[in-house]
Amino acid sequence: MNLDEYRSAARTWLAENAGRGDDAAQADAKEFMARLYDAGYSGITWPERWGGQGLTQAEERAFAAEARAYTLPTYIFSIGLGMCGPTLLDRGSDAQRERFIRPLLRGEEVWCQLFSEPGAGSDVASLQTRAVRDGDAWVVNGQKVWTSVAQVADWGLLLTRTDVEVPKHRGLTMFVVDMHHPGVTVRPLKDMTGRAHFNEVFFDDVTIPDAHRVGEVNDGWSVAVTTLLHERLSISAGVGMGGGVDWLSELREAVDTSDPYVRDQLVELHIRTRALSLFNQRLAQETRAGIFPGARGSAAKLLLAELTLFQADVAVSLVGPEALVDERLSHAVCLAPAMALGGGTNEIMRNIVGERVLNLPPEPRVDKTVPFKDLKVGTQG
Repeated sequence: MNLDEYRSAARTWLAENAGRGDDAAQADAKEFMARLYDAGYSGITWPERWGGQGLTQAEERAFAAEARAYTLPTYIFSIGLGMCGPTLLDRGSDAQRERFIRPLLRGEEVWCQLFSEPGAGSDVASLQTRAVRDGDAWVVNGQKVWTSVAQVADWGLLLTRTDVEVPKHRGLTMFVVDMHHPGVTVRPLKDMTGRAHFNEVFFDDVTIPDAHRVGEVNDGWSVAVTTLLHERLSISAGVGMGGGVDWLSELREAVDTSDPYVRDQLVELHIRTRALSLFNQRLAQETRAGIFPGARGSAAKLLLAELTLFQADVAVSLVGPEALVDERLSHAVCLAPAMALGGGTNEIMRNIVGERVLNLPPEPRVDKTVPFKDLKVGTQG
């Protein structure tokens, strides 16, 4: 079918299957994802060989445009769809793609990403969770933190340290871990919204088969870079977020648009939102064409974080105290600062853009050539 027919079919399907209310009211998110997949709207641009639809960015943008009017119950799948699945497509084995991609797209299995630790947040390569080889398996011990949707996840993409005798970036290995293993403990962490968006996760003698290793031993950093690229692109594009607050619509209804100051703020919000959307489209098109966006993915994530904070400021400035009374607006306002932290802080994003996009001199580093066991990082030393 042509693009107009595709858009019309998507519009009809959404009208019949999607809700406009809070996604929490749609109890069975997995059942919805199965229907979404069976209708051809999950994994729109993913390869057909592994369960995707094999279509183009044009179809994906058309569906996304129609879906903006709805609140889809897809948040718990955002990590799998935006980060873990794309990493397995890029760096996983055929056996891993065959086993994991289709169930991920159908919502049969939920994924999380396990990188950050109490002593290794922005400096992920300083992580200390250890994986020790034991025949055809690995035994993992350690702790992760700030892990989204871990409390409902079936599988996780886990970055571990497998060699302390080499510099920190060269002794890491990536695995797929079963989140239902008896040695995995998940503890939700409440933020100021009152909800538990993140978790801390503990690993106590968790056994992982070597067949679930992603990439080569001690080459986990390059796999992690792939994941982080997808993370920043997916966060900036809102992959799997299923709608949320439409700031312009909400604010238009709540404020006096005849006020010149109000109009200026709304126009600025529209410009920033549209600019980020166009930038994300360009990065997505380049990625599908085989052009690696590299550090520009960090620029997109930084732009989204700054836009989110700006949206919250505008809402509070224009609406006033009522912004903290309205449940949807208050939740979005309270959650806004998290966007400047999750997926890499704004400061780290600026460093990456400065060094790798603008070619500015990097900050002095003394830890890139020192064996990890000789460093004093986090709780080590």
